[in-house]
Amino acid sequence: MNVDVPGDHVTGTRRVLVLAHMGRAEARLAAEQTVQQLHEAGLRPVLTEDDRRALADATNGQAMPAVDLLPTDCSLRELELVMVLGGDGSILRAAELIREVDVPLLGVNLGHVGFLAESERAGLAETVEAVVDGRYTVENRMALDVVVWQDGKKLLHTWALNEASVEKGDREKMLEVVTEIDRRPISSFGCDGVILATPTGSTAYAFSAGGPVVWPEVEALLMVPLSAHALFSRPMVVAPTSMMAVEVLTRTDARGVLWCDGRRTVDLPPGSRIEVTRSPRAVTLARMHMTPFSERLVRKFELPTVGWRGPRGQAPDPGSPTTALPIMQPAYPARQVEGQRIPVGREIVQDPYDDADRQGGGEPDGGRR
Repeated sequence: MNVDVPGDHVTGTRRVLVLAHMGRAEARLAAEQTVQQLHEAGLRPVLTEDDRRALADATNGQAMPAVDLLPTDCSLRELELVMVLGGDGSILRAAELIREVDVPLLGVNLGHVGFLAESERAGLAETVEAVVDGRYTVENRMALDVVVWQDGKKLLHTWALNEASVEKGDREKMLEVVTEIDRRPISSFGCDGVILATPTGSTAYAFSAGGPVVWPEVEALLMVPLSAHALFSRPMVVAPTSMMAVEVLTRTDARGVLWCDGRRTVDLPPGSRIEVTRSPRAVTLARMHMTPFSERLVRKFELPTVGWRGPRGQAPDPGSPTTALPIMQPAYPARQVEGQRIPVGREIVQDPYDDADRQGGGEPDGGRR
């Protein structure tokens, strides 16, 4: 196996939690297929009590494979893997569920874009086979540590995988904020909000707001204003060791709202301060394919690549990596005075013919000799 799994090594039982949006028929069918295939391969499928009940109702009492229930039959720490059947929202929900344990998430996209998912619905059977064979690796994704302060008191301490977004709480009022990087103010303005994101979140809400696409391997934090009324409202990419902060100004009574991954929220009265840093705990995602992020970007957004020819196949040039070009300088004719070159330091006498030319005339005496 390519990964040291945190499952039950003593008994040898490999448990895989299957999470799905049971409110959708397609997700229920995918969950039923996954549970059956895991069971037939000798692994122990795990469901939450609510998902088990929903799946049983959907199958109209048909016999189902034996499953463990979470947390009755096993704990989160006994899981080897979590398979998430759904879109990015389902994966964010799963990340919230297993936040305190080191268990990787493997997403199968049943939604639209599904940037966090590793495979699509059509490849579900192959995905389960890869899990059974242990043909997957894990990668760490940066998360955010989010703290909300009010009058010097800590109101909230939470986290986010994609982004923490400070948004206006009143539709008819603009949110007045001042932004800060590394404990130094950057700019104050009215806006619809400010997004504080990770590289993973750069293709989510921050992308829709005009933020840059950041490769997941890049260690950085993003600040993206939302519809800011300011001359300087550009997205900013800062160091992973930086602290980003947003303060809700008190010069108006406009309140704000904090959303973390679109799932957890808290009201922000005027005077609130939101501090965001890199979380010491990352989120682990399971990967079966070493697909470059650029290829995933093109595929997910269906970007046009017509005309691309790629790197040329000729042998590399053994010579210098750069070509030396001759330096071309203009040649100026030497000015002659009384048949000699002007010596260094000699005063240059004004030429009367130059003045005549400037005035539109010819010779200074009108041509008379």
